[in-house]
Amino acid sequence: MAQRGQGAARKASKKPAKEPAAAARAPDMDSLGFQAMDSNVPGLSHVILQKLNMKSYEDYKSAMDGRKRGSDFGIRTYFDMFQKMEDTFKFCAECKKLPDALPDPKSLRRCKRCQNVYYCGVACQRANWPLHKKFCKKLKLVALDRLVEWLVFTGDIPFPTETWTRPAGDVAGWEDWFAMQEQLEEKLGAVLAGRYMSLLWANAGKPRPEEGELRESVRRLVTDFHSRPLTIGLGLRLFGIDPLAKPLTVHVVGASHVETLNTRVTDYDELARMFPGQRGMEVVMVGVDVVDGPIMRPPLATPGPQGRIYLSSFKGLYHDFWEGQVETKLAARPDLVVGFHPGFHACPDLMAGWLPTLLLLRDYRLPTLFTVYSEQELKASLQILVELETHITGYAANPFASLRPEQVYSSPNKAPVYCSSYYITLLGPAASVGELEGGSDED
Repeated sequence: MAQRGQGAARKASKKPAKEPAAAARAPDMDSLGFQAMDSNVPGLSHVILQKLNMKSYEDYKSAMDGRKRGSDFGIRTYFDMFQKMEDTFKFCAECKKLPDALPDPKSLRRCKRCQNVYYCGVACQRANWPLHKKFCKKLKLVALDRLVEWLVFTGDIPFPTETWTRPAGDVAGWEDWFAMQEQLEEKLGAVLAGRYMSLLWANAGKPRPEEGELRESVRRLVTDFHSRPLTIGLGLRLFGIDPLAKPLTVHVVGASHVETLNTRVTDYDELARMFPGQRGMEVVMVGVDVVDGPIMRPPLATPGPQGRIYLSSFKGLYHDFWEGQVETKLAARPDLVVGFHPGFHACPDLMAGWLPTLLLLRDYRLPTLFTVYSEQELKASLQILVELETHITGYAANPFASLRPEQVYSSPNKAPVYCSSYYITLLGPAASVGELEGGSDED
């Protein structure tokens, strides 16, 4: 099952957006990440394609773009779906062998504690235990959340929420957010008692966990779902942008299937509940890997409907979007730009693809917030931004980071990461290259 992410033009007079020629040559982070799995487990990408009845990465990409159905992957039942997903995690965590490389492909056995990693025999399990024991408990949560995430696709998660009863500035993090949810235990109980939760454990090939474990899993996935809109809200507050003063436009730059797969037009409505009385907000997803779906509709040239959160998207590179849509006034200039895990630190190819966008954000002095997975990624990203002479206004741990742990897919015995763990805020060119010597004003 892929990672989640979640019409007609409003004005017939708008010119259709042309597909930028550069988009076809743009570095594809999804493709690079997919291929990088083979450096840890040779042949793993082929196994994933094989299990999903695909011949190439292009088939996989078509699935991400919503152009394939479950039956195209050989999936006929719920059991097929969960089994094929689990099969893509089957390789020996110690020697990295895949089932086909073993005398008996069925000899792989799962760790009974975490229900996550596999071993080809007792010798490999014993050799791996000194490392695995550091992460076994966390990986148990990873394996559970990976299955319960299906309820995001069915619509059981998230549960209905209410208008915030406290000012956004007084909500310090998820503990405060959950405290505002009326009848929280009843809502969690309804998810656990739902039809799809029962179908999940009837077909997952694993025993159903205790109710307390499932409640905590649902809570973690709720934070994962709402992390992006609440991080946008945090960005508005950090830059002093008032949603009650005027309609706002937010651009999500570098958007991919992670942000847009199965996205519904209501998925960012928590922003409206975060700022009661807000004047209207448009969130535009911009990226070469934006998935076709309900939010694939042209950005608005004028302010969106008052009091509502309006989602739209553009499939292409941000600097092309700026030139073809913003400068021609077919789309509104943003009040805030947000990039979730841009990844420009990862390799030179990705940095080259991001460079025109980073320079545009700097030179047009656009208030910008980026998120990263880890402290290591934070340091690497800060160094690049300093070298580009960008004014870094702050960086810190994100109070609305997802609480759902995620493993490095092909190398599970590493500390799990959490989406949007840290943020960086930028505004215009730097006054001096050594601006970080005094630390962050957000620490």
